[in-house]
Amino acid sequence: MTVFSSTQVLVTAGASGIGRAIAERFADAGAQVRICDVSEEAIAALAEARPDIAATRADVSDEADVAALFDAVGPKLDVLVNNAGIGGPRGPVEDIDDAEWERTLAVNLTGAMRVTRRAIRLMKPAGQGAIVNISTASVRTGLPNRTAYVASKEGLMGFTANLARELGPHNIRCNAILPGLINNPRGRALVARAAEEQGRSVAEVEAEMLRFVSMRCWIDPAEIGDLAVFLASPAARHITGQFIGVCGGAEWEG
Repeated sequence: MTVFSSTQVLVTAGASGIGRAIAERFADAGAQVRICDVSEEAIAALAEARPDIAATRADVSDEADVAALFDAVGPKLDVLVNNAGIGGPRGPVEDIDDAEWERTLAVNLTGAMRVTRRAIRLMKPAGQGAIVNISTASVRTGLPNRTAYVASKEGLMGFTANLARELGPHNIRCNAILPGLINNPRGRALVARAAEEQGRSVAEVEAEMLRFVSMRCWIDPAEIGDLAVFLASPAARHITGQFIGVCGGAEWEG
């Protein structure tokens, strides 16, 4: 896609998982891609496999790290993908620890704000830009015992909607992608953990989860990357303020 030949893209938490899939899809489309990540090991693995993707070690919840990241980004940024996020505490809401709650919001919501406000300072003078926030299908289904995570991602949805309205006059678009059950090591580990906690087989738990997905499917991380690339492309030039699920029709989570 030659339309991305001079496009500068930043993907947070882009060294592994969904973030890496997004970064690779943009790079394959011809964009100049930089990722940030907290894991030096993941960054090293990405650098070996994809030397065309630049990387900076940064924790998006740390303002000093974000400032250093944008020193590396330079004076131009066309596309921002806010992918950084943590799972947060697991358990009933009455047992949530304050520090764990605050850490979840610091990464999943405040971190996105910190990166975005710097990105906008580069996009506004250029008169264009695209922001893609990675939320979760769980904001539609609910997910018991994951209140901090879902609340932070709901906050990201409000952030997306308000940015779309505020930044529209500057020709900066903002949309959110809501991934479903992702077929990667983290997604498979979630199923294995649930199976262990419930004393059931992995196959049984997987079948139960997929029973509440209309298409009975796992989601390839590359599918999230494909949608992110589309949303940043000229083909989506008038798409903003939208929440788009890539989940096979997630109906319920237990």
